[in-house]
Amino acid sequence: MHAEPRLLDTRVPARPEGAVLLLHGGAQRPGRPQVSPTQLSVLRMIPIARRVARAGHGRLAVFRLLNSHRGWDASHTPVDDVAWALDRVRERLGDLPTSLVGHSLGGRAALLAGHHEGVRSVVALNPWLYPDDDADLSGRRVLFVHGTADRIAAPGDAARVARRIGQRADVGYVAVPGARHAMLRQGSFFERAAARFATATLLGERERIRQSDPVSRVLHGEQWVTAW
Repeated sequence: MHAEPRLLDTRVPARPEGAVLLLHGGAQRPGRPQVSPTQLSVLRMIPIARRVARAGHGRLAVFRLLNSHRGWDASHTPVDDVAWALDRVRERLGDLPTSLVGHSLGGRAALLAGHHEGVRSVVALNPWLYPDDDADLSGRRVLFVHGTADRIAAPGDAARVARRIGQRADVGYVAVPGARHAMLRQGSFFERAAARFATATLLGERERIRQSDPVSRVLHGEQWVTAW
């Protein structure tokens, strides 16, 4: 049975200046089951979406995308669902600068869909990637945030892809010592990083560099940073 993707509002102000689209992960399951709003990979994005909405101070529209199916199917991938969602946001709110924030397979979808018109920035949280993945994200700003103890999505693969994409785009990579794939340990850091990067790149906010803040350092041009 063909399932449709779904777009869920987190916060949509009357006159937003930008939009943020949150993309969940989730492993493949036999029979291409539909995504459930209660599966852990979906619930994991709720606190991140709320943190982004708070950081936007009413200036950003924030949405969560529920993919049409779980996992990554070659005939219809999460990248197709992202394209669908971007079209729906554009129809509803007009042409707004947009940030894609994804975890795990959602991080891969964010990177591979980041070339779409209107996308200004991409945040990939513990992205599950093939080491030869590539995307032309010229003109975009990209942030990788990856736990060093992730045993599901290899940090080494993410670093290789970050270097490759960084040949044509402004890319920063933050390593989070001891953090695992589910973002339960040091979860608040992942939330803050996504919110800070999305709001700064969409709203054009400038601030002095803070050496104690890895995202601040990335926003000011550093490429490889370790959180502490």
